[in-house]
Amino acid sequence: MAINLNHSEVPTRENRLGSITGYQGTIRDLVEQAACGSLRNKERCFSQASACSSGCAQGQLSRIVDAAVVNHGPVGCAADTVAGNTVNKWGQHIRGWEHKNIQLINTNMVEEDTVFGAVNKLREAVQEAYKRFNPKAIFITTSCVSGIIGEDIQSVIEELQDEIPVPIGSVHCEGFRSKIWATGFDAAFHAVLTTLVKPPEKKSNTVNVINFNGSARKQIAEMLAPFGLEPVFLLPYSSVEQLTHLSEAVATISICGTLGSYIGNALEQQYGVPYVKTLQPHGLAGMNSWLRGLGAVIGKEAEVEEYIRLQEERIAPELAEIRSRLKGCKAVVGMGPSFGQNYIRTLRELGIEVIWGSTWHFDPQHDNGSCPASAQYLAAGEDNIPVSVADQQNFEIINLLNRLKPDLYVARHGGTTVWATKLGIPSIMINDEYTAYGYQGLIDFGYRIVDALTNRSLAKNLAARVKLPYTDWWLQQDSFSLLQEAAR
Repeated sequence: MAINLNHSEVPTRENRLGSITGYQGTIRDLVEQAACGSLRNKERCFSQASACSSGCAQGQLSRIVDAAVVNHGPVGCAADTVAGNTVNKWGQHIRGWEHKNIQLINTNMVEEDTVFGAVNKLREAVQEAYKRFNPKAIFITTSCVSGIIGEDIQSVIEELQDEIPVPIGSVHCEGFRSKIWATGFDAAFHAVLTTLVKPPEKKSNTVNVINFNGSARKQIAEMLAPFGLEPVFLLPYSSVEQLTHLSEAVATISICGTLGSYIGNALEQQYGVPYVKTLQPHGLAGMNSWLRGLGAVIGKEAEVEEYIRLQEERIAPELAEIRSRLKGCKAVVGMGPSFGQNYIRTLRELGIEVIWGSTWHFDPQHDNGSCPASAQYLAAGEDNIPVSVADQQNFEIINLLNRLKPDLYVARHGGTTVWATKLGIPSIMINDEYTAYGYQGLIDFGYRIVDALTNRSLAKNLAARVKLPYTDWWLQQDSFSLLQEAAR
């Protein structure tokens, strides 16, 4: 569906894309149902706590270096800033920057505010944010409380815009609106698009690179340089000035299809900036697809093919060695949909058999109207991989791992790998989005897996000494016994 930047709120992924959080079957069945429009979400009669879209929105916006965020909600809704501040300082460290806290203020809504409203608190918080931080832009993020009582955020913005001489944007990221926390990414990008991005005055040689932390800045800059291009990384660690010029780029690429879908397609639809809708650059097939997509956009197909040939030749001996050492290894993957599907493919390139893939949600389509390339790639393969969709429900993952007993569990997002390790299964946590980025990244990731499988002492010792909170009765159940029939 077309992206509408005239609205202050972005529709949720459930309503906009038909995204789901409940499914169990195979990758081919999942993609076939998505293609014919018959895919329906399966609810759970029991559900553990999951993440919140507010955290995803604030995690992106609070790390714009010269912007400030005002979180309009109870103080507990700002708890994500503790982890966000830690990640922010890590990003500053790898860039050699001075350590600074993120610039965020919470309005501290209390019980009285749910009855009488808290627009005065919001107004004062925005004024304080401008006074305290002197930012180049201010973003107001909502919460479940401010959303439920219907706080008029827009009227406060209109009132303050004459007083405060920087752009002020609203970010509607209430957790109750969506079970899919990636909706928070969309809300953050929508606010940037409607508040900061300006129509192009000229075309530049920049490429918009959508990512989380940008640890591979040097590698990407070196990769783009032979083609006469320069990367602009967004949103974290970018400046307001850089974001105003996103429409002037020659293309947009993304490390994560889930993260990049909204802003990438919006820049293409609104300003004609081509969005590269390929596999993500993890492993051989992903990197080749990513580069070829970019090469087609900039008219450098021949140069890209030569680059790919040289890189594949360079890593071929080490890749063959790694594959021989990992032959016969079986793995389970648990990640967000884009990373999960791309890492299933990457593990298979390393010679590992993926016996199950669990993703935290599934988008039947991205904002260009097509099923994600990563899902289509797996569905077209020889093996019909068993898959499930669950918004990080650890009770299902534990049950699944206990039944399948893989040699390795590879996951992304905190709190998942620890359970597999306690079961005695060696686990790898993908904290850095560039872990298996490109050709050398594939080799480094392969050696990391070899190390994890060679030394299993941590998993063995934990399994021998830790008592899990799950009973034998639960571990003997079908992993998806609490997944109900698809909603009509």
